[in-house]
Amino acid sequence: MRWDVIGLVIGWTLRIFALPLAVVGAYSVYSDGWEYALQTYAIALVIAFGASQWLFSKASSYDVGSRVRDREAFAAVAMGWPPVVFLGAIPFWLGGMFYGPIEFMAGDASFMQMMSGALHAWFESMSGFTTTGASVIDPSTSPICSGEFDGDCVGSQTKSLLLWRSLSQWIGGMGVIMLGLLIFSKALGGGMALARAELTGPTVSNLSTTLEGTARKLWAIYIILTILEGLILFQFTEMGSFDALNYALTTMPSGGFATSDMGIMVFDDALIESIIMVFMLLTCINFSLLFFAISGRWGEVWKDEELRTYLLILVVAWLAMAFNLSRATDYSLAESIRHSLFQSISISSTGYSSANFSEWPVFSQFVLLLLMIIGASAGSTGGGLKVLRIRIAFELAKREVIRIIQPKKVIAIRFNENVVDESRIWIILGMVSSWMVLVTASMLTISFLEPNLTLTDVSSVSISLLGNTGPGLGSFGPADAASTWADLNPLSMFASTILMWLGRLELLTVLVLLHPRTWAGSN
Repeated sequence: MRWDVIGLVIGWTLRIFALPLAVVGAYSVYSDGWEYALQTYAIALVIAFGASQWLFSKASSYDVGSRVRDREAFAAVAMGWPPVVFLGAIPFWLGGMFYGPIEFMAGDASFMQMMSGALHAWFESMSGFTTTGASVIDPSTSPICSGEFDGDCVGSQTKSLLLWRSLSQWIGGMGVIMLGLLIFSKALGGGMALARAELTGPTVSNLSTTLEGTARKLWAIYIILTILEGLILFQFTEMGSFDALNYALTTMPSGGFATSDMGIMVFDDALIESIIMVFMLLTCINFSLLFFAISGRWGEVWKDEELRTYLLILVVAWLAMAFNLSRATDYSLAESIRHSLFQSISISSTGYSSANFSEWPVFSQFVLLLLMIIGASAGSTGGGLKVLRIRIAFELAKREVIRIIQPKKVIAIRFNENVVDESRIWIILGMVSSWMVLVTASMLTISFLEPNLTLTDVSSVSISLLGNTGPGLGSFGPADAASTWADLNPLSMFASTILMWLGRLELLTVLVLLHPRTWAGSN
């Protein structure tokens, strides 16, 4: 393992990370004043620049052109996320979102509260960068809304912190490394290996003759859709400019952070839900197909089997839940159609809630749980196992059944009219198997650490964390008041952040990192 190469990749990652942090810091000077801005953002910026410069100095004597091999790429991507999350948590801790050193020195918090605040900030930052959307902002964790506070705890946070919180999801949606491919691909070298390691964001397709060109096109689509959603929300709804910006920043990465405790439900506006729903649907589609659509290559879009399968699953789930809600709840037919469609799309995307689905009938909740597992399309910013993998696994199971009946029959698995290579099939099967094993282990761990949780709580939390979908069912679902993850004990909360990290890297990158051969040798 060549540590200088890994250090160089992580160094560029930290340097890139510092840019949006500096932008939010500058906004904080305008909205909160110099003193607060320096207190909240300066330390993270200094650490980011200092650490990146130190890492650069360690690799400065090496020729780095095209030196990033698969081993270094997977290790760098997996190891690059924790320092980014750590630096992203510092503003939350120092800015008063959670109890930190400022409150401790002022005598408003104990040492244990300060340390708990560090864990809460780490959780919120991990949830942001992995686009999970789970939150621990709560009267019990935030000094801004402690005591007799009976208002909107999230909405009471400073605007710059809310903006940083939303921006962390926007950056994480496409991936910090994918941003690096756009800006510094020539300096880093080995960009294709890095792109393969950054699995959750849009996959690398033949959108350009160069990797840099592909990254530029993907980021252009991402930025244009973000701007378009923000403008539409601001111009055509009752949503203000700050809310419109934040919801645009958290919709496109399939993030789900909101600017109030109630999230989308606070607006209770079918038009707002419809606009956000359209953009959530786009986030669940392979970004390569969005590029083809913009280029007028509609034939390539509609022949994509994964897209057709995803839309079929979506429609079936929507109609099934609408029928169930109209019969088993007080919803009118129009309300059943509206809320079931919104949640069908949202549950594998942002996790926004238009209604309290924790009170829905068991059938509808079970459908939502299945949608959380299946997730969105490969190459999208949505979460879950991904439709492509589910479809290939199903075709593999069907082939094995046919082989039992007709042992001599040769059956090739095809996808988009192409034969899927056997090695790729087994990689997909390994991913699905690893995911199921880890979900099971997570359920056992959380149920042991949190004996008061129900089976619904435990199963939905595990699936939500690994799928980076955000909301769960039961105690961790949407409610009439804010429903956060703050009641988890410290060990469970830290374990949850590990599960988010594993889910964001889709296991393969982490499994490569854990293999002993990855670290063997230096050549």
